[in-house]
Amino acid sequence: MVKRFAISLLLAVFALATAARADMGPTAHGPPNTAEAAFVKSIQADLMHRFPTAADAEKAGYVRYTNEDDTGAISYANRQWDSRDAKHPSQLWYDTSGKLLGADFSVPATSKERPHLWGIGPGRWTQFDAHVHYVARDPQTGKMLYDKYVTNDKFKAAGGDPENPQAATLVKLGRVTSPKDIMTVFLFPDIWDLIVWVKPNPSGAFADKNPLVHVTAAHPAM
Repeated sequence: MVKRFAISLLLAVFALATAARADMGPTAHGPPNTAEAAFVKSIQADLMHRFPTAADAEKAGYVRYTNEDDTGAISYANRQWDSRDAKHPSQLWYDTSGKLLGADFSVPATSKERPHLWGIGPGRWTQFDAHVHYVARDPQTGKMLYDKYVTNDKFKAAGGDPENPQAATLVKLGRVTSPKDIMTVFLFPDIWDLIVWVKPNPSGAFADKNPLVHVTAAHPAM
């Protein structure tokens, strides 16, 4: 779920994101209307059939890049950020046992106007600014290190190209000591993003959290 790192980026991108959404109204998390309910039903059946476990997502090219967040979700991205066909969400999220929880659908934010797709209310979409994500491995312990990112400005200042990010730039930035410590690095571009719970959610498919999902990790207060 892309919202997990939104809070950590919020202070850096708040002004830009707010300006882009200024005339679009607040992001809506309430109960779905008839068209939205039909969309949710269709993707629940499809995604639960094709990607029921995290292993299925990895076989399809999705890469884990986060820890468990405060909703109980761990995110996997396919690094393809235009999911307008609705068959290939840009992200899938799973619980700590590897069971499918939900999906993110995204559209490149080439316009300040929120997307109008699948009968989904435009207010369901949230904008996120571009940054570079990476997954590293601790060379001493072998532990995988998730939830790592660099703003595009910092990446460029170090001589890197966010459109084609390389591990060498992360070494230059002091994030790792060797390129071999980087497991994956990719650009998370400017997007409009829609989160949808695939697991039934009493709070609604577009809610931030699901009371049926148990969170196992401790999270710092924000």
